[in-house]
Amino acid sequence: MWTGVFPAVTTKFNADDTLDHAEMERCFALQMEAGCDGLIVCGSLGEGSMLSQDERLAVLKTAQGVAGGKPVLMTIAEAATRDSANLARKAAKAGADGFMVVPSTIYHTDPAETVATLKAVAEAGDLPVMIYSNRVAYRVDVTVPIMEDLAKDARFVAVKESSDDIRRATEILTHFGDRFDVFTGVDNLAFEALAVGCTGWVAGLVVAFPKETVAIYRLMQAGRTAEALAIYRWFRPLLDLDVSTYLVQNIKLAEVHALGSNDRCRMPRMPLSGERRAKVEKVIRDAIACRPALPAV
Repeated sequence: MWTGVFPAVTTKFNADDTLDHAEMERCFALQMEAGCDGLIVCGSLGEGSMLSQDERLAVLKTAQGVAGGKPVLMTIAEAATRDSANLARKAAKAGADGFMVVPSTIYHTDPAETVATLKAVAEAGDLPVMIYSNRVAYRVDVTVPIMEDLAKDARFVAVKESSDDIRRATEILTHFGDRFDVFTGVDNLAFEALAVGCTGWVAGLVVAFPKETVAIYRLMQAGRTAEALAIYRWFRPLLDLDVSTYLVQNIKLAEVHALGSNDRCRMPRMPLSGERRAKVEKVIRDAIACRPALPAV
């Protein structure tokens, strides 16, 4: 149902901490112009947990306005299942094309609780669901046996595999075949994940470097792995910025240098400063200085 590059877009703020819809519209449009296949709003990179539900719905509307009919997914990630279900209902009413769902952000659910929560959200919103499996960040591992249970419900159509273990992607694909659309959710494992059969990439650094991200994906799908690998090797230092406690600040800083955007965050996050900022800026500037020419694909 879903394949390709789906940016996990950042949320833009004005200096007074209100939503900057004009800047989001500009940045989201760059993703579409580069050939991305959908958008995911209000995820971890989108600072969704720092936004009210009304703000998240407003970001969804802005994304829909520039998506050109491509799917726009709302991230559902609340502490309480009741609140997740409520947001799913609201997002469905607002026209979301589907959801990317985190089982729980604070309490670490056991397998039965994980299944019950994911099913409750799917039933509340009654739209296609991408299961977000991220045992590293959220400490809830959506395993193959759990997916077996969820596979009985046709609304579960995709998995964002972020376990940080490439073997998990292979296990899902081997066990389920084409039952789920399997996306990689770890930027610096993307080449490896696409090589073993994943057909989607929920990407982070794409928000600053959309053309390079799309080129890697399309070259891999075309079997032009050597060309994809050459770009990926250039990209790796940047992609590593996604695997960090400071991924939001890192990637927003990349947007500053690559797109002329800003790196305002919602507190308690604050833009990088001092030595940490200098190190990240060096990575970004060094990469931009030797940005590769992209082949036609």
